[in-house]
Amino acid sequence: MDKNFVIGMMLIMLMLLGYQMLVPAPEEPAIIESAQVDTPSTASKATLKLDSTAQMSMNNDTNAVVIEEKEITFETKTSHIVLTNKGGQLAEVKLKDFETYDGKPLYLIAKDHNQFRLDLPTPTGTVDMSQLFFTSDAQGGTVAEGDSVVVRYRADLGGNQYVEQTYVIHGDGYLIDYGISSNVSGVDKKSLKFNWENDLLQLENDMTKNREVVTLNYYTDDINSLATSATSNEEGQAEEPVQWFTMKHKYFLSGLISKATPLQNMSMRADVNTNDSIVVKTMSASADIPMSSVLEGKASYKFYLGPNDYQIVGKVDAVNFDENVYLGYAFLKPVNKYFLVPLFFFLEKFIENYGLLIICLVLIVKLLLSPLTYKSYISMAKMKLLAPELEEIREKTGDDPAKQQQEQMKLYQQVGVSPLSGCVPVLATMPILFSLFFLFPNLIELRQESFLWATDLSTYDSFIKLPMKLPFYGDHVSLFTIMMTLSSIGYAYYNNQMTPTQPGPVNMKALGYVMPVMFMFVLNSFPAGLTFYYFVSNVVTIIQQLIIKRFVNEEKIKAILDENRIKNASGQRKQTKFQKYLEKSLQAADEAKKKQAELEKRSKKK
Repeated sequence: MDKNFVIGMMLIMLMLLGYQMLVPAPEEPAIIESAQVDTPSTASKATLKLDSTAQMSMNNDTNAVVIEEKEITFETKTSHIVLTNKGGQLAEVKLKDFETYDGKPLYLIAKDHNQFRLDLPTPTGTVDMSQLFFTSDAQGGTVAEGDSVVVRYRADLGGNQYVEQTYVIHGDGYLIDYGISSNVSGVDKKSLKFNWENDLLQLENDMTKNREVVTLNYYTDDINSLATSATSNEEGQAEEPVQWFTMKHKYFLSGLISKATPLQNMSMRADVNTNDSIVVKTMSASADIPMSSVLEGKASYKFYLGPNDYQIVGKVDAVNFDENVYLGYAFLKPVNKYFLVPLFFFLEKFIENYGLLIICLVLIVKLLLSPLTYKSYISMAKMKLLAPELEEIREKTGDDPAKQQQEQMKLYQQVGVSPLSGCVPVLATMPILFSLFFLFPNLIELRQESFLWATDLSTYDSFIKLPMKLPFYGDHVSLFTIMMTLSSIGYAYYNNQMTPTQPGPVNMKALGYVMPVMFMFVLNSFPAGLTFYYFVSNVVTIIQQLIIKRFVNEEKIKAILDENRIKNASGQRKQTKFQKYLEKSLQAADEAKKKQAELEKRSKKK
C-alpha cells in the first residue's frame, strides 16, 4: 500500500474526528403543526412563518405552520371567559351564577362543542381565519366590576396586510364587544363570510321538552324564529338584513348583535340527533359581512352570552331584544307585558319563596276580577231560578231543538235575562288564564326554585316515576297536575249545580268533567309553577263563589225576574238592544219555518 495514501487516510480520519469533537451537534427540529389556508388552485401557495410569540406572516410558498396554541382566561362577576389565539376566537364561556339541572357547570360555549369560522377574501383567495394563529399582548385575569379589558388579536397576511379582531371583556353583565378590521386591498366589493356552529348542551332535565323549545331567533324589522321540532332538522333563510340573532335554549341565549353593520344573506339550521343524550340541538348560523365595513372599521358587534331573563335582556341596547322572552300570541302579549310580568316582579321584591309568590299572584288577580266573578254568579243564579220553566219547555217541545230554543229565547226576553251574561265575565278572564300558560314556562325566575315536594318550579314535579312511558302522558306523575285536575272537576261540579242543562249537540255539563281530564294529559309535563297556579286559582274561585253566595238573596233575584216579566208583558219596560235582536231572530226563525212548511206542502201536492 502506498505510504502517501495511508498518511492521507489518517489525516482525513483525524479531521473528521476533530470536527465531531469541536462542532456541536445540531438541535432536533421542533415538531410543528400545519395550518391550511384556502387558496385557488391557480394561485401560488402561502407560507406562514411564526416566531416564538406565535406571530404569523404569509408569503408565496406552499406551507402554513404554527408553533403553539395559547389561551387567555378572564374572570368577571358573571362569567368565566376563555379566548384562544387560534382563530382569535371565543373558546369557552361559563356562567358562574347558574348550574345545569344536575348541578354541573353551565357552559354556553364549550370546547369541542363550538366552532367559529370567518372566511376572509384576499386578492389571492379566501383565508379560513379559524386556522390562523393570532398574536396579542393581552394578559388574562380578573376583571373588576365596572372595569373592562380590551383584547386585540392580530394576524399579518404578508405585504403589509393584516386582519385584526378586538374583544372588550366587561367586569359585569353578559355582553362582549367584538369587532373585526383589515387593510386587505382589492376586496372592498366582496364579503367576509361569518359562520357559527354551536352545540346547545342539555341544561334542563326534560330533553324532549328542551328540543321542542330550542330555536334560533333573529330580528329584521320584526322578530322571527326558526321552526321548532323535537325530532327533525329545520333550516331557514332571512329575507332582510339581520340586526341580531340568538341561539335560544329554554332559559339561556347565545347571540350576536349588530352595532353598525347588519348581517346580510343570513341562513340558519338546527340539527337534532334523537340518540344524543348530551346535545339538545346543533345550531348553525351563516351570514355575510361587507368587506367595505371591515376595511372602514365599522364591522362592530356584541356577543350576548347569558340568561334569557326579561329584566336583563330588556336592558340590552338592541331593538326589541326582550322579545327573546316569549310572552304569547300578539293579542295576549300586552296582558303579560303590562300586567302580569310587572306584578310578578313587584311581588318578587317582597316574597322570596316562589310558591308563596304564586299564591299571592292568584289572590291579587282574583281580587281584581271579583266584579266579573260576581256578575257571573248572579247570572248563574238567575239561570238556576229559571231551571223549572226551562224544564217545562223541554217537555213541551220534545225532540224539536229549534222550537225548544225559540221558546227559551222568549222566556229570556220576558224575564230580562241574557243567556250570554254569564259567559261574558268568564270570557273576560280567559286572556289572563291563557297569558299565564305562556308566561310561566318562560320565566327563568322559577328555574331551580323549590316549593313543597317540587324541586324545580320551572319544570314538572315528578312525584311518582313510572316504569314505562305512557302515550300522551309521559313516564311520571305530576302531583300538582293531579291536584289541578281534581280542583277543576270540583269547580265543574259546583257550576253544574248552578246551571240548568242547555239544549244542543254537546252536553256542556259532561264536557266540564272531560276537559280537566284532557288537560291533565296535556299539562303533565308542563312547569309545576303553572299547574300549581291553576290549582290555587280553582280553589280560590270556589271559595270566592261560596262567599258571594252568602251575600246574594235569591228571593230578591226572583222578585226582579217577576217584575221584569210584568213590565215586558205590559210594554212598560224598554227593550234592550240584545232583546230586540232576539225578537228579530225569533221572528225570522218563525218566518223561515213557515216558508219551509209551505214548500213541503207544495212538493207533496206535486
